[in-house]
Amino acid sequence: MKNLYLIKPLPLGTISPLIYGHFSEHIGGVFYDGIYVGEDSPIPNIKGFRKALVDAFKAINPPVLRWPGGCFAEVYDWRDGIGPKNQRPTRLNWWTPHDKRFEPNLVGTHEFVEFCRLVGAEPYFAANITSTTPLDIRDWIDYCNSPQGTTTYAKLREQNGSPEPLNVKYWGVGNECWGGGGNMDPETYAHEFRKYAAIMRNSAPGLQLIGCGPNGNDWMWTEKFLRVFHTSEHAMSGYSVHYYCGRSGDAVNFSNDNYYHLLAKAGFMENIIQRNWNLISGWGKQVQCPLFVDEWGCWHPDGSGPSKGYNLFEQQSTMRDALVTALTLNIFNNHCDKVKMANVAQLVNNLHCLFLAGKENFILTPTYHVFNMFKSHQGATAIKTAVEGQKIAFANPDSNRQEELEKLSISASIKGSQLTLTVANLSLDEPEQLQLNPVGFQLKKDACITLLNAQDVRAHNDFDAPNAVEPTSISGSSDCVAIPPATVATIAAELA
Repeated sequence: MKNLYLIKPLPLGTISPLIYGHFSEHIGGVFYDGIYVGEDSPIPNIKGFRKALVDAFKAINPPVLRWPGGCFAEVYDWRDGIGPKNQRPTRLNWWTPHDKRFEPNLVGTHEFVEFCRLVGAEPYFAANITSTTPLDIRDWIDYCNSPQGTTTYAKLREQNGSPEPLNVKYWGVGNECWGGGGNMDPETYAHEFRKYAAIMRNSAPGLQLIGCGPNGNDWMWTEKFLRVFHTSEHAMSGYSVHYYCGRSGDAVNFSNDNYYHLLAKAGFMENIIQRNWNLISGWGKQVQCPLFVDEWGCWHPDGSGPSKGYNLFEQQSTMRDALVTALTLNIFNNHCDKVKMANVAQLVNNLHCLFLAGKENFILTPTYHVFNMFKSHQGATAIKTAVEGQKIAFANPDSNRQEELEKLSISASIKGSQLTLTVANLSLDEPEQLQLNPVGFQLKKDACITLLNAQDVRAHNDFDAPNAVEPTSISGSSDCVAIPPATVATIAAELA
């Protein structure tokens, strides 16, 4: 048995609800037949949006949803997605060369904001600075946010069915500008940010402008960007980081070493947060550059999802993906003083998704269940935890070198009179017993314990077996908690 200390006198900060955000790109089957089925569809829908998805998504309190990309944003013209649907153009999009699918623009600005309102999320727009001008983005902000009847674009918005402003607060100034978003070097992007931000922030009050940070562990991007940006007077409200923990075996058919290898890659998120934050702090930009982990998750080989490769990048989500999710969210909770927002990629029929859908079929993935189990952390005060460490040894399947991984991933928070403790036991074969030791407070005896696991870590839900992996809740003691191997656990207990 291990002693786990929960140290209330050492708060880490408030866990921003935005850490539990999401990402929805116009790629593959994310929107069409995923989120959006059309108002005339026999599939139950609300204004064309799949009702089962709306209901399930709303239940986990999604704080924010990023759109329309991703790389899709690099060639997106917002004007294509307004006005009567039967008059909207069909366009090539960024992903057309990959899957030969075209963008019908059935979901545009109004529809996306409507979806956000249905599920209770704030919209977060990724602005295209690759192939449009600052004036184009200014006009989009004008269209979305100008008061009723004030400007020509505000009147056009009213003509299109929304008299009141859409109040879009979060705006990404470009996407992956080190790659498809312009193939820029960091110094060039810093100047581009200053140019676009000058126009964007002058368009409406209260905008949160998010700058493009590095791809994964590209520390030099952050260093070189800040060398130019640090003298800027232009407001930045967040600094975007993207990190996918890469491939290790197939999405479903992976070895035990693949399992540990992927979790070790996921754990590298902690290094990415800490090192970027050290650079940001070195330039004194903590207020302007809180971290926005705009895209994160597992990226497995294509074709394991139910569409059998038709939906680009669609993959199955197993218990391994659920454990990656728990590990990552625990990292965000424990670095809540540095991370203001994070958006898992993506929502449905794609990478690391919460849902899989096709025609009348709709299922929740193990990743969804983790978000549901962790939602009580939103807005809570994170507290420091301490437990005796234990390493798991494994062979890196890429190099055959011996590596190690921490067995336990833990975070804890207090909101009002409730403690929420989330634990991932990453070992495939060793259970864990934790003796809870509150420091600076006491717990009532009874606790609600929710466990997510399966007989095999490769287990997943599909259209034939939609509930093969789902959590179970039991009543237990707040003194001692037993956690089986390869299990995500949430312990909820009232403060005495």
